[in-house]
Amino acid sequence: MTRALFKGVNDGQCSCVLTYLFPDRTGRPNKPELIALKHVTRRRISTGSTGRVALLHAIAHIVLNAIDLALDIAGRHATYGLHFDFVRDWLFVAHDEAKHFLLLSDRLESPNSFYSALPAHNGLWEAALGTRDDLAGRLAIAPLVLEASELDVTPQLIDKVKSVSDEASAKVLQIIMEDKVGHLATGKR
Repeated sequence: MTRALFKGVNDGQCSCVLTYLFPDRTGRPNKPELIALKHVTRRRISTGSTGRVALLHAIAHIVLNAIDLALDIAGRHATYGLHFDFVRDWLFVAHDEAKHFLLLSDRLESPNSFYSALPAHNGLWEAALGTRDDLAGRLAIAPLVLEASELDVTPQLIDKVKSVSDEASAKVLQIIMEDKVGHLATGKR
């Protein structure tokens, strides 16, 4: 739906209707179960698939939250009267994140798993609530802290999954890392 929204807006086939009423909780399916961070499955890379499934699942969940954050920035903060290019930029980020989510979902199916097979935590969205009325704060937290920290750790993750001969996951992580550079630029701009 996110990718279709971006395409429709970008092609001029649909327009964004902005509202001043945004939910404090995003619409989500019943799964994955949201639990406290301390109870989330450890994400260790090993020659077995369990650790890699937990890692890919955690990244997929982060990306799902990134879709919500980008759409929230595009909508909630566009009500400040910012130029439509601002909205389009964040719809593009959401579009990229949707692409990443689909890549990760496909990758999770390879070791006989799927997104929502494991519980996850809601920490990213809870952190976003703190900046819901603060555009500068949101732009500092979402792209310039969260995305930047992902850029710091992703090269090591790529090396770790390559070390256990998981080239397919390494390629997905490489795509995500390259796209994150653009997301940082969007946040800075």
